[in-house]
Amino acid sequence: MDKIKNLAILGSTGSIGTQTLEVVDKHPDRFGIEVLTAQNNWELLVKQAIRYQPNTVVIVNEDHYEAVFAALDKLDIKVYGGENALSHVVQMESVDTVLTALVGYSGLLPTIKAIESGKDIALANKETLVVAGELVTKLAKQHKSNILPVDSEHSAIFQCIVGEYANPVEKLILTASGGPFRGKKRKELTQIKKEQALKHPNWEMGAKITIDSATLMNKGLEVIEAKWLFGTSLDQIEVVVHPQSIIHSMVQFEDGSIKAQLGLPDMRLPIQYALTFPERFKADYPRFDFAQYPQLTFEKPDTETFRNLQLAYDAIGKGGNQPCILNAANEIAVSEFLKDKIGFLEISDVIADCLAKVSYVKEPGLEDFINTDKETRIKAIELIK
Repeated sequence: MDKIKNLAILGSTGSIGTQTLEVVDKHPDRFGIEVLTAQNNWELLVKQAIRYQPNTVVIVNEDHYEAVFAALDKLDIKVYGGENALSHVVQMESVDTVLTALVGYSGLLPTIKAIESGKDIALANKETLVVAGELVTKLAKQHKSNILPVDSEHSAIFQCIVGEYANPVEKLILTASGGPFRGKKRKELTQIKKEQALKHPNWEMGAKITIDSATLMNKGLEVIEAKWLFGTSLDQIEVVVHPQSIIHSMVQFEDGSIKAQLGLPDMRLPIQYALTFPERFKADYPRFDFAQYPQLTFEKPDTETFRNLQLAYDAIGKGGNQPCILNAANEIAVSEFLKDKIGFLEISDVIADCLAKVSYVKEPGLEDFINTDKETRIKAIELIK
């Protein structure tokens, strides 16, 4: 990788986006910033734009467009507003890699447009593959677009299978921290407040993914993502709770040997690996010390208490548009939980009801996914009211 790689960072003001810019700061001679986008945080977007001087910025919430435009008016930076702009800027010829760090379903259409333009994708938006995994992976093959995982678990699996392409995988083992409520039973979770659910023991992440980790939905979404990324069957994917979050995931091969990828919980490492593959750039991030972790422990996930993981397995097992329903229902339920409209355990109830009640489509196309997402959100809000 000798030439500068020009990046479009979708969601540059969020947790993954800001850490991606930290990685870029470490290697300014290897990366250029072409596009930065944000949903609402226009002040930080403006600061980033002034510092990195991208070709283009997009503020998705058009209420902030005038403020962003005025702040950047004297600079040679194009400013666009609205959701549709995301799908246009990813197609720019000057962009080499699109890092998708958007939250939830909003990442689907821009990622598809980037793939259709032959861009490489550094994927931090797992919902893209949850909603439309079969469609997205087919398009990636068709347009010779590489999808490189940014999620720590999928990055770990990817790192374990590099050099093993001729050797069939027997099992993927996704590790989960268990979240802040590991070991608790349902009756202990009836009065949980969002402040408790937002305290993840190991990772600092955005609000939505932190709640998903607390409910184990994040791991369910990762199971579905892994199926499409690595082309395995569902029964080849196992989830193991590993509270220390040092082993990020493992791969078991046909001879029974297991490879694991280890490291301190630091998202900058998988971000950097996705952006620099097949190279490994030098990094000065803190190193893991075995003496500081005398015990690495493992246990089975409790899918009776944390129903979302099982709901995800059921949804991808049935296939069709069920994972799309799962994702949309979860996005609404988490949003309403964060507004104190529903309880922690009710998140699972809303998702289960939507899976049962929203129209099932066995072989969905893109239009079906768009319609399913809309129908599910309406149904979820009806159920909550």
